[in-house]
Amino acid sequence: MNTAPTNVGTTGRRVFVARLADTGVFDPLGEKVGKVHDVVATIPLAGPANVIGFVVEVGPRRRVFLPMTRVTAIKPGALITTGLLNMRRFTQRPIETLIISQLFDRIVTMNDESGEVRILDVGIEQRRPRDWIVAKLHVQRVRQTSLGFRRGGETMTVGIGEVTGLLKTDSTQAATALVQHTEDMKAADLADFLHSLPVDRQLAVALELPDERLADVLEELGDDDRVSIVSRLDAGRAADVLDVMQPDDAADLVSELPDTTAQSLLALMEPDEAEDVRRLLIYEESTAGSLMTTEPVILGPDATVAQMLAAVRREDLPASLATMVCVTRPPMETPTGKYLGSVHIQRALREPPQTLLGTILDADVEPVSPGAHVATVTRLLATYNLTVLPVTDEDGHLLGAVSVDDVLDELLPDDWRDYDDDVTDRLMARSIDG
Repeated sequence: MNTAPTNVGTTGRRVFVARLADTGVFDPLGEKVGKVHDVVATIPLAGPANVIGFVVEVGPRRRVFLPMTRVTAIKPGALITTGLLNMRRFTQRPIETLIISQLFDRIVTMNDESGEVRILDVGIEQRRPRDWIVAKLHVQRVRQTSLGFRRGGETMTVGIGEVTGLLKTDSTQAATALVQHTEDMKAADLADFLHSLPVDRQLAVALELPDERLADVLEELGDDDRVSIVSRLDAGRAADVLDVMQPDDAADLVSELPDTTAQSLLALMEPDEAEDVRRLLIYEESTAGSLMTTEPVILGPDATVAQMLAAVRREDLPASLATMVCVTRPPMETPTGKYLGSVHIQRALREPPQTLLGTILDADVEPVSPGAHVATVTRLLATYNLTVLPVTDEDGHLLGAVSVDDVLDELLPDDWRDYDDDVTDRLMARSIDG
């Protein structure tokens, strides 16, 4: 993110926070122990705003607090610590402000009565060893259009004392700069980041994300978070996002919504997408029907290996579904014609491109019925080392397929995204402490 002035960077005793994001955190021996996720400050009504530490990401979905007293140096591309990290998860206190998550994009007012500005970046300065304060704000003037919209104007760097409203939360606060900070995150990591944000910031980020990106993130979020976000989106936007979600994930989400809200959104969705979701909603929980997607990769027996490889190369196709193609008679959309068998990607890669799929079918693995319990699905996936299991009706028509990631979601505890176990804690502590 290039929001800070180009002539002020990590030289001297001033650092702009946007350039600290994702910076490596190293112990005195040069071993990397994590990376900077956010900067924690306390901003009083009067007096200096102190930087009290950093939120450091030390592993997948795990963030801990690093006090400023344990930071020995802030250098370009590196934060040097004493080597001691408290491995308990970071929990924000009411007096604390997360600079990246909460201050970026906040609208404040210039004290010289020249109008409102939007915070793009925050400069912190060192007063003494291990003593840093929030000193500068890199801002952009905000102009109101005739229709009442806010538009950006010139950018400038001002002192923190030159603005008011720094502590005032704004329900309409955008998340443009914050979203730029998350552009390179995988969907699962962005979902975890969203989970850590206050509710109003979750919605602000969701409003800034494109439909496809938001759909990917909602598929990775827990039920409480995604229901909260979708419930507060404009109904038309929520329906658009549901349209591009995987049908099984969309059905799971819709099932968690109040019935009136769910029916309204289904009515606004594209008819074909809504029909897929309605079909999945009729199945009981913990069955193959409730877990399956209605959009596995489906080809006919006359399709070639070359066509199969092109089909599984789609960027929007989940990795688990790309490992196998279901071969059926027409029609090719679920519910299809008669299911004939499957072709695994490894088998296809060993065949000439012109080979017909009908000649290399694997018909040994029997599909399951939509009423099959998740325990049966799990046993079959494990027994035959599969990542996808076809689901057919009593007449042999393909209804969909269950992927291993959906089975894991079903089997893991509801709060698995927040789950810590003592073994993991001990192993991580040992790796950090050496």
